[in-house]
Amino acid sequence: MADLLRPLKKLKLESFNNLTKTLSFNIYDICYAPSEKAQKEYIAYIDEAYNAERLTGILTEVAQIIGANILNIAHQDYDPQGASVTMLISELPLSEEPLNPEAPGPLPEAQARQAAARAIHPEAVVAHLDKSHITVHTYPEMHPDNGISTFRADIDVSTCGKISPLRALNYLIHVFESDIVIIDYRVRGFTRDVRGTKHYIDHKINSIQNFVDKPTLNRYQAIDVNVYQENIFHTKLMLKEFKLDNYLFGVREGDLPASDTKVVTQRLKHEMSEIYTGTNVVRIS
Repeated sequence: MADLLRPLKKLKLESFNNLTKTLSFNIYDICYAPSEKAQKEYIAYIDEAYNAERLTGILTEVAQIIGANILNIAHQDYDPQGASVTMLISELPLSEEPLNPEAPGPLPEAQARQAAARAIHPEAVVAHLDKSHITVHTYPEMHPDNGISTFRADIDVSTCGKISPLRALNYLIHVFESDIVIIDYRVRGFTRDVRGTKHYIDHKINSIQNFVDKPTLNRYQAIDVNVYQENIFHTKLMLKEFKLDNYLFGVREGDLPASDTKVVTQRLKHEMSEIYTGTNVVRIS
């Protein structure tokens, strides 16, 4: 364990860094819509709020945060619902700082300020083409019998070179207003130093949680499942605070009878528990 905690020395590589770092980020937004009409309106709302154009903007910010150059974009809205965006990216030149320090990336507000600064002071760059990409797919769905509707977005950020997809975590958690977040990070392959020695990871990481800022992390219940010897890291987050009004669509808590309030709360918490644990839970009612 002591070796895991020791910062890695800066490597002098034989050629381009061939390590592949992949962040798989799955978010869930859960709500209760009391009628078929409200359920359809929720799906329509999600489809509009997270259409291909909006998702393209989000992924463009992700590329800026991690220090990548966008080479190509493909996007598609689907009928009856859902959208996908795929970006081919390449690495931008980075300053000679330590590789991927175990520290949180920027929040959306800070990223917006940085984007404005870049617009005022643009810099010309020459990109190195590599096998890096960012993708997003959305999955709005509803349960017609009990009124629960769930929106899922799957994002994959895969990079080669020095840039790290972990820097985008804070931004992604906030921009999607996530109820539940499932995060996988893995480093694959190897890169060689000038002596020919293989290196299977080039940065310090003990937990994905260390790349999320503390105020954000304090809002969530968090569980880690890590396989250090395989450079595989897994973290699950679920909001601690439960306010029913935050999970209702087309109705307010004050409009529900007391008996319905209890049932709806149970249904929502049951849905969240199943998604968080990845297990079907027997409902007791």
